[in-house]
Amino acid sequence: MEKDITKKYTNGEVTVVWKPATCIHSKICWSAATGLQSVFNPSERPWIKMEGGSTEQIVAQVKKCPSGALSFYYNNEVTETVEVTTDTQVEVSPNGPLLVYGNISVKKDGIETKKNKVTAFCRCGQSGNKPYCDGSHIKAAFEG
Repeated sequence: MEKDITKKYTNGEVTVVWKPATCIHSKICWSAATGLQSVFNPSERPWIKMEGGSTEQIVAQVKKCPSGALSFYYNNEVTETVEVTTDTQVEVSPNGPLLVYGNISVKKDGIETKKNKVTAFCRCGQSGNKPYCDGSHIKAAFEG
């Protein structure tokens, strides 16, 4: 079973929360075309450097995360569970996972897990964290 690791990075104003087990390695956070490379750099440790961008830039980038592996909260606000109140939507990601937006329950091995926001499900069959996508479709050159 995948370890449920959560890491937090803060600049004093906002805290970025990263859940590696949820990450589908879309590269949106750090690629040259779509990313904020001054903050997100997976070849360095720590890979998130909060001093590399403004709070606004960081929040905008985190909001683009398709898997929900990256999230944030403002340090001066009380955090509470966010319930999505829109209809559930399923998006087929080209050559990647099924992205399910909204509140869902996933039952695996008799254990029910509540998910909200975005959940990425494996389509390639190669994930080591089934039914969730772990980015294995990239190495497998999955087309679909």
